[in-house]
Amino acid sequence: MKFLKLLLLLFVLQTQAQQGGMWIPSLLQGMNEKEMKSLGMKMTAKDIYDVNHSSLKDAVPHFNGGCTSEVISPKGLILTNHHCGFSAIQTHSTVDHDYLTDGFWAYKMEEELPNENLVVTFIVKIEDVTTQVLNGVASLTSEAEKQKKIQENIAFLSTSLPKESWQENKIRTFFEGNQYMLFVTETFKDVRLVGAPPSLIGKFGSDTDNWIWPRHTGDFSLFRIYADKNNHPAAYSKDNVPYTPKHFLPVSLDGVKEDDFTMVFGYPGKTNEYLPAVAIAQIANELNPAKIEIRDRALKVADGFMRKNNAIKIQYASKYAGIANYWKKWIGETQGLKKSNAVAIKRDAERAFQQKIIKAGKQSEYGNLLADFEKNYTEIAPYALSRDYFLEIVQRNTEMLSVGYKLYQLEQVYTTKGEQSFTDRKNNLIKDLGGFYKDFNAEVDAKVFEQLIELYATKSPKQFIPASLSNVNAKNLAADIYEKSKLTNYNGLKELLTGDTKTVLANLNNDKGFQFVKELSDKYHKDVAPKYDEINLRITALQRAYMKAQLELNKDSRIFPDANSTLRVTYGKVKGYEPKDATVYTHMTYLDGVMEKYIPGDYEFDVPKKLIDLYNAKDYGQYGEKGKMPVCFIGTNHTTGGNSGSPAVDAYGNLIGLNFDRVWEGTMSDIYYDPSICRNIMVDIRYVLFIMDKYAGATNLINELKLVHPKQVKAVKKKNLRKK
Repeated sequence: MKFLKLLLLLFVLQTQAQQGGMWIPSLLQGMNEKEMKSLGMKMTAKDIYDVNHSSLKDAVPHFNGGCTSEVISPKGLILTNHHCGFSAIQTHSTVDHDYLTDGFWAYKMEEELPNENLVVTFIVKIEDVTTQVLNGVASLTSEAEKQKKIQENIAFLSTSLPKESWQENKIRTFFEGNQYMLFVTETFKDVRLVGAPPSLIGKFGSDTDNWIWPRHTGDFSLFRIYADKNNHPAAYSKDNVPYTPKHFLPVSLDGVKEDDFTMVFGYPGKTNEYLPAVAIAQIANELNPAKIEIRDRALKVADGFMRKNNAIKIQYASKYAGIANYWKKWIGETQGLKKSNAVAIKRDAERAFQQKIIKAGKQSEYGNLLADFEKNYTEIAPYALSRDYFLEIVQRNTEMLSVGYKLYQLEQVYTTKGEQSFTDRKNNLIKDLGGFYKDFNAEVDAKVFEQLIELYATKSPKQFIPASLSNVNAKNLAADIYEKSKLTNYNGLKELLTGDTKTVLANLNNDKGFQFVKELSDKYHKDVAPKYDEINLRITALQRAYMKAQLELNKDSRIFPDANSTLRVTYGKVKGYEPKDATVYTHMTYLDGVMEKYIPGDYEFDVPKKLIDLYNAKDYGQYGEKGKMPVCFIGTNHTTGGNSGSPAVDAYGNLIGLNFDRVWEGTMSDIYYDPSICRNIMVDIRYVLFIMDKYAGATNLINELKLVHPKQVKAVKKKNLRKK
């Protein structure tokens, strides 16, 4: 009976694994291609990835290092999410020209807005370079020596492997260091804002609906890539011309139905699908709850100010969304891990794994892996928790402290690298922080400081906080620091950094804000970081060995590498789901749902008058479906952060939607993928076109696109065959 249960468990785990996955596009031929075709795909693996001919990969650039985009016209027009373009839209917004509120549309190319430091990166080719990267590593004994040698090999190969002068070589690790892949890339630096709907469309539902289904958000924005006269990357110039892509995506007007094949192509950021059970338990029970509480307090402070002051609302809109995104994600992830019983399922899988080790006679090589995981994760627990408090409070969510920490690092540069490096870094900080202070409000930040330092003093492990925080009055401390520190405004910062090196260092160490940051940082870097890094290095080595064992002992199974911001393919079907008893979600939402959620005057659920008028007139043009306007749909594609803006394509490679989120019940898919409830959320491309055309009147952009009806063509072919 036990043997039967083990077989059943392995069958269930394998079945689930095949339904998820983030696959390297250059390695799809074989089992992946066969499965994709069984799900309805009509393309070949070479249609998706081909080095010698144009393919889908050539239409899917990485957007500014954090999102995905897709080329949708022969003139370099690209589509991504509204929340991916949000920072650029905000930068161009003022109280007088509020593009966040009103939207922005360039009806001529001359009206398109340049964006400093905004880039998109294309993949030219992908190659396996594992042997070269691991050359000389096996003979080394310590983990630190191995990592140093690997980095040396990567640095050498990155500069020596062939590429064009305008290209870059980037080497990334897969399967926890068991495989290394070379990505040859092209990065375009002249990317201009072309169009964005008002936030009442592009962020409809805002933070309340974030990670939620049913969803009714038109989460899209449009940019254009510009190149030099040779179609190569170039810095912004008025002489640049629209980029001519190797491939752009045709846009399907046929829509989707339940069980249609769908493929999402993009740059998923980070997953941890192969963590041991002890690590998942630590995340769900200790680390996530702490980070959720920190961000909850920061968000409540910002929300209170934003609701009362429109200027602060503009300043903090992007920052608030960024903080709220992972706050809500961690809540859903924690609930999903517990609801799906992920820890217990992982424990069962680990018992089966241990039996495989015994059966293969690999006890000496892999037999202690799971016990060593337990030992090291227990040891790292207080350091990991303290680290999260420091990162979340000092570096991420209290802005004055984050500036102070940059200055703390500046002082370390002087100590470790000398005066010239110090001066270079100082000058860069003065330049870069000008934009930061444009959206900084000392009154808001002081209240955030007050709330978060109280948490730091009472919730972070006591042995790792400075003595001065014992029994501290956070309110009085905030008032004292924000009244006296020069870090609370740009002029004050420049004053601190003016003068020779000796003067600057003296100025910094006499500043109340810097003194406080330095006290926290010294304690962290002395008592937390070194031990955390030491234990984490051991865990890294264990994880690599664990992954090696998984690959070795499961040779008949397909195992995908964790996401690492490299180009991936995930595929599945358009499909609803049942998140809990007596609750059934269908796969599609409509404009009717927008109107059902409509709350006049509410910053999350208000609806622009013109959209209401179009709805009342049912004026949907060629984009409607049976008298209704589709808005969003869901599918079984395995996505994560970084897939925002990813194209969802149909069986023929036509654009049908734009990925922008996941359902809340399935946000634990970064750690544990459950095919019964994990769904990605996509805005229907027909809604995007409807807003561009009927709402914005941007027919100049519609005319650039190649609009197709693949299902109608298929139906005509079938009809003609029947006649014959």
